[in-house]
Amino acid sequence: MPNVIDKLITPYGGDLVNLNVDQKRAETLCREAIYFPSLDLNQRQLSELELLLNGGFSPLRGFMNQADYNSVLNDMSLADGTFWPMPITLDIPDSVAQQLVPGSCLALRDPEGFMLAVITVEEIWQPDRTVEAQVLFNSDDPAHPSVTHLLQQKGPYVSGRLEGLSLPLRHDFPTLHLTPEELRKSFARRGWRRIIAFQAHQPLHRVQYEFTLRSAMAHEANLLIHPVIGNAKSDHSDYFTLIRCYQAIMPRFSSTTTAISLLPLYPRGSGLREVFWKAIVQRNYGCSHLIIGGEYKDDEGTRRGIDLFQEYCLPANAAKRNAIGIELIPFPRMVYVEERAQYLPLEEVPEGALSASLTDTELKRRLAEGLKVPEWFSYPEILNELRIAYPARDKQGLTIFFTGLSGAGKSTLAKVLMTKLLEMGGRQVTLLDGDIMRKHLSSELGFSREHRDINVRRIGYVASEITKNHGIAICAPIAPYDATRRDVRLMIEPLGGFFEIHVATPLHVCEGRDRKGLYAKARAGIVKEFTGISDPYETPEKPELVIDTTNISVEEAVQQILLKLEREGYVR
Repeated sequence: MPNVIDKLITPYGGDLVNLNVDQKRAETLCREAIYFPSLDLNQRQLSELELLLNGGFSPLRGFMNQADYNSVLNDMSLADGTFWPMPITLDIPDSVAQQLVPGSCLALRDPEGFMLAVITVEEIWQPDRTVEAQVLFNSDDPAHPSVTHLLQQKGPYVSGRLEGLSLPLRHDFPTLHLTPEELRKSFARRGWRRIIAFQAHQPLHRVQYEFTLRSAMAHEANLLIHPVIGNAKSDHSDYFTLIRCYQAIMPRFSSTTTAISLLPLYPRGSGLREVFWKAIVQRNYGCSHLIIGGEYKDDEGTRRGIDLFQEYCLPANAAKRNAIGIELIPFPRMVYVEERAQYLPLEEVPEGALSASLTDTELKRRLAEGLKVPEWFSYPEILNELRIAYPARDKQGLTIFFTGLSGAGKSTLAKVLMTKLLEMGGRQVTLLDGDIMRKHLSSELGFSREHRDINVRRIGYVASEITKNHGIAICAPIAPYDATRRDVRLMIEPLGGFFEIHVATPLHVCEGRDRKGLYAKARAGIVKEFTGISDPYETPEKPELVIDTTNISVEEAVQQILLKLEREGYVR
């Protein structure tokens, strides 16, 4: 029988910090801010500023000074001995640091320039980010994504008195963005005392639903679904899909015992330190328990929380656990057991019983190919949201990106392909020909390497917008540089399909065609930096298709493209 809790758990450190100033002080700061240097905050900084201002990081009262920072890295405690596992720092560019001295003020603004807070500078210092990376991530390998993000910061850290004017402005899902104070008041009003939080990062499928509900019943507790959104791109459709998935599953829970709110925490990926950190934040939001683990990994089922939980429970961590005062619940590796028609921890599956699981990679494949997802895996309302957001390939947006030398046949193939796709119907098709795009989008650019790079990136951006809105963009620039083509691919692939076609017609054939006389001018030195003559063409390493138009007709080449697109599922 769980211990009885007769009141809501207190904030970490005893009091919920509130760094927002009153209206009079805010008006004064706004008048004076015209003389302050400014810093436009990135997504991580916005997240951490919000949790400092609203008390989510209680007992912190601002970004850490050097003494607290060093103490947290070395001993997982603030300089005064209070347990705290994660450095919360404000990095600034050198250009901003040069404008600051102790006692000066720095305006902290969102990307649109709206002032959220002012920091009165006390310290500016240069950290050793390699040491920080080793401590937090046990690695200084730039290939590690969290290490890369940290090492990309170059300027110093700044600390000082923080005064908040406004939390970051949010116009999406207004009823779901609750501060610790608001959530605590809601819990108190509803009579909730024992509260289990699940910090979701992905849609809740059946296994997460069953385990969270089972945990709440076992602990005779209320349940808070608390999705972590600090690193989500709130202007991207994926974010809205994710939140709609949470909203879609909530009616399956009891509205009297379960709630949902969004948590503006920016994950770091730093193992046990992160577990301690998340637990502190969750306590500040009024929760007494925290489920750890439960996310789907690409090639596995649900990620187990037991490994970190066992480390958390080591005797050496007893003082830290006592300081936090919140109970952890590890999410086990779960599989669906057919004869029981329910999910069970892998260790509890009866011998000989048939079990099943579905990896995240397999789910994405089935969505992309329009295949059935088993009923035991998820619920219809969740899958409906996912199918709308991530349709089968023949319903997705698509960029078909031709690249090759001038005269290789790119424009001709692109025009005929556009005609064939329009004949087939089903999606809007837009041709972004290199010459046409230069005339209407890049008329001020020349033909230097820098300007050609800019032109291709502009074409890529337009194609990404078409792809995002489920249209087909056909691009036909020369695009001679591998790095630029790779960046365009990375820009588009999260939004839909990207199909690169290298029109590999040899230089002598292209030069023999020379309808515009450009090769002749390049040979004569009239046209400078001409691809294939005085400037290199970097051959694509892994295009989706290679076509040489030397000895085949346009119709044959286009048929090759269509058959390949059909095989990959992009057309039906």
